[in-house]
Amino acid sequence: MMTPRILIVDDEAPARQRLLTLLSDIEAECPVTVVGEAENAMLALEKISNLQPDIVLLDVQMPGMNGIELAQHLAQHQASLRSPAIIFVTAYDEFAVKAFEVHALDYLMKPVRASRLVDALVRASEKMKGARRLPETMATDTSGPRRKHFSVLERGRILLVPVAEVLFLKAEQKYVTLHTAQREYLLEESLTSIEVELGDLLVRVHRNALVARSAINGVERAVQVVDADNNQEKVSESWQIIVSGCAERLPISRRQWPVIKALVRV
Repeated sequence: MMTPRILIVDDEAPARQRLLTLLSDIEAECPVTVVGEAENAMLALEKISNLQPDIVLLDVQMPGMNGIELAQHLAQHQASLRSPAIIFVTAYDEFAVKAFEVHALDYLMKPVRASRLVDALVRASEKMKGARRLPETMATDTSGPRRKHFSVLERGRILLVPVAEVLFLKAEQKYVTLHTAQREYLLEESLTSIEVELGDLLVRVHRNALVARSAINGVERAVQVVDADNNQEKVSESWQIIVSGCAERLPISRRQWPVIKALVRV
């Protein structure tokens, strides 16, 4: 069998060096190949896409995106993307439950004992051989720190879109289209689950659309043709949302109009 390929992710250089030393110490018992290191989760995601490691030794507490959120993004796309086995290596025991909800293979406490690392790597090797398979659906529990990014699978890579950059999201056929000021992305999530998680940042304006509260720039009247018989058009006035930095106008449903009206104080 091929030697497992490992990526080490930790924001502290001494911690990464300690893992390198430990892996060298157990090489005779458990040979591996370290293909790279990353000091933050964003860089780790890029290296996971480029290097295709079999195993990621991942810290939890890091500046910016933490290890739990990184694992969530990988788990979300594991049915479509070859995802590595995740072994958390951390000084904090309070994240253990959350770690296994995002399908971590093991959770090692610092300072890591050689025997525990060997055991975790052996389990990861068994997973590579198909002896162990992780579930293909990500845990839906939204307790604890929430995500700061949406993850998008595009051309075999995971792109991260900051939640703060989202203008609006629209349900279109089986996908949700996420719109920012620069471009749009396709998400494999439902509007309902997004609304439950991020309802204080996003507001529903229609059954098929959520808008960032911070991006609402006002409302305007719209005239809609509701019927046309004998060349006589029947029109109805409605309201649509003005999204900051976006030319597109989104219709506001009658059901959601009181909510939006209160936000913009029409």
